Amino acid sequence: MKNGHGSKFGRKKEAAIAAMLSGKSQAEAARVAGIDPSTLKRWMRLPEFQAEYLQVRREAMSQANARIQHNAVALASLGLKLVADAATPASVKAHLILGLLDRGNKSVELEDVVIRLAALERGAEEMKNQR
Repeated sequence: MKNGHGSKFGRKKEAAIAAMLSGKSQAEAARVAGIDPSTLKRWMRLPEFQAEYLQVRREAMSQANARIQHNAVALASLGLKLVADAATPASVKAHLILGLLDRGNKSVELEDVVIRLAALERGAEEMKNQR
């Protein structure tokens, strides 16, 4: 990019992405970034902007998932206490139960995939060594 405009574009693009990640609408994100909403809509169609936006979203989710994993025992305990509490609305209990069961099932499925992948990798390595 050219000096001047290119660096300004980068800062404004980063500001727009940050504003969008904070839950703002595209119009509000454009306002916060100091750009016209039509500019943000045009940027949203650019592959390099889409890639950067996706990368920043992945990083944010990775950080959130790390925090959740770090606090998983406490979160599970809290969820189970809420399910057992008579004062917890039935809809909340239903969502908690489904969420806890879903997470439990996904973790078992992931463990299964990891074990199968390791076996496939060992088999591929053995075949490679036999050649």
